Amino acid sequence: MSKRILVILVFLVSLVTLGNAQTDSLGTIVDEVIWVVGDEAILKSDVEGMRIQGQQEGMHWKGDPDCAIPEQIAVQKLYLNQAIIDSVEVTESEISQGVEQYIENMISVIGSREKLEEYQGKTLSQIRSELRDSYRERQMVQGMQQKLVKDIAVTPAEVRRYFKDMPLDSIPFVPTEVEVQIITQQPRVEQEEINRVKERLREFTDRINKGETSFQTLARLYSQDGSARNGGELGYTGRAGWVPEFANVAFNLTDPKRVSKIVETEFGFHIIQLIDKRGDKINVRHILLKPEISDDAIQKSLNRLDSVANDVRAGTVPEALKPYFKGENFTFEDAVSLYSDDKDTRNNNGLMANVTQEGRTSRFKLADLPQEVAKVVDGMQVGEVSKPFEMMNERGKTVCAIVKLKSRTEGHKATITEDFQILKNLVLEKRRHEKLHQWVVNRIKSTYVRVNERYRDCQFEYEGWVR
Repeated sequence: MSKRILVILVFLVSLVTLGNAQTDSLGTIVDEVIWVVGDEAILKSDVEGMRIQGQQEGMHWKGDPDCAIPEQIAVQKLYLNQAIIDSVEVTESEISQGVEQYIENMISVIGSREKLEEYQGKTLSQIRSELRDSYRERQMVQGMQQKLVKDIAVTPAEVRRYFKDMPLDSIPFVPTEVEVQIITQQPRVEQEEINRVKERLREFTDRINKGETSFQTLARLYSQDGSARNGGELGYTGRAGWVPEFANVAFNLTDPKRVSKIVETEFGFHIIQLIDKRGDKINVRHILLKPEISDDAIQKSLNRLDSVANDVRAGTVPEALKPYFKGENFTFEDAVSLYSDDKDTRNNNGLMANVTQEGRTSRFKLADLPQEVAKVVDGMQVGEVSKPFEMMNERGKTVCAIVKLKSRTEGHKATITEDFQILKNLVLEKRRHEKLHQWVVNRIKSTYVRVNERYRDCQFEYEGWVR
């Protein structure tokens, strides 16, 4: 069926159904079509679903939520349709990682997996399943927006002019920002635990080879990865989409009936099975098992970092290093190069990097730091070295850490000399918002839209919905 015919059919159906409610056997309203945008219908249940999600995530709506929510859904459908036309892609790996991170954040807020399931009234598997489609669409919308504004730039002259014309009471307040250096160490996993995990994976391989069960079944039951719900399937991915250790083995597989050798990566231990090859991309399934770290190993790591912190505070070169150490004063930077396991910060004197859409900086607002780091840094003085503490790194692993507060800039009204980048970002964001706003307005003009009568008096952000 062609797109044109489908749109005509939706139009004809909408003339009959728009505003007409679906009812159950008792006459109770179950659902109804309230808007039609292109060939997409927006249901009352869609609006209620977004309202509930917004309440859970602490979202605030501009104006009347009864008007703002359906309008936002309609705008998302405009972006999503264009993203499909322009082939904006989101990989299965990105979806899995994003969903797992979102679930981890919810668990950290609510307290436990069990409390999350009780709060949602669903199993974790059901929550994960429902999140995948919404996360995919959200990422596609963001990808489309980024594509539309990627060429927008502002000059220093524009920034200075913008600041000069800004009313005094509109000058933004810059929150307190800090620069933080960090040393992290991963607690050592005991060999006995590594052997246990490897033996478990060998058992899986043996059962698959004997035909006792399938790779997919074992992945769903045991894999400690977001792909478990898909039987371990990761989707078509290029070599750069995986860490090198995983990619090297996966791309050398040739027989879909065979299971790979055990592969160790920073995420744990895997076995892999080839599904299909397509050009320079392959589709595989895997099972991931993560060795458990004992409390004893964590305590040993904390003790090691406590000694390192004491040496840095005293400036004392550790005895074992004296024959090789040329300096007279042992610094935090020295300790980073000798002890830190974090490859991302080790080559930068331990300085943490804040990566945003606007670029890369060493400055963080406290709210943008990892929660455990922010809690420690909040009460520190510049130059102070913290006590050791536990935290989760961005890969979801337990690590032990010490930090040094390198600098702190207290909150203040923005100035053109000290906060040029912040003001530049404000101007850039304003230009992007204007571009996206106009794109939506133009898209509304060229898209079939039908709105339920009760929304016609709404004060919408975008003009053109009501015709």
